[in-house]
Amino acid sequence: MNVLSATGNLGSDCRINQVSGTTVCNFSVAIKSGYGDRAQTLWLDCALWDKQAESRLPEFLKKGQQVAVSGELSTREHEGKTYLQLRCNSVDLVGGKGDSGGGQQASPAAAQSQQQPSAPQPQQGGMMDDDSDIPF
Repeated sequence: MNVLSATGNLGSDCRINQVSGTTVCNFSVAIKSGYGDRAQTLWLDCALWDKQAESRLPEFLKKGQQVAVSGELSTREHEGKTYLQLRCNSVDLVGGKGDSGGGQQASPAAAQSQQQPSAPQPQQGGMMDDDSDIPF
């Protein structure tokens, strides 16, 4: 069985088409590999078919969105170039559009509550865990 799983960013908004009466959602994913002088970007042409292509998922497949894709890998030759194609079994949204691991900014109230230390909470029986009066 031929299965590829990869994570990358969409190179453009997805396109919805009809092929012989079946809905297909096409999009390209940029996959970074290597590092330093050997860094390169591989492009994967992805196709999502049938009910998945008709779901709300394509609304979120916009340029820059980070996704994890999995499916059957194949190649296509065109004008002397080889293209990688993936017939997707699953597409997962990994982060926000163009998100590199950081989240959205917290609201001012949330940021303030994160900065202020909380008061010690009483333990069972209403006793505070305070070792200041222990003589030793």
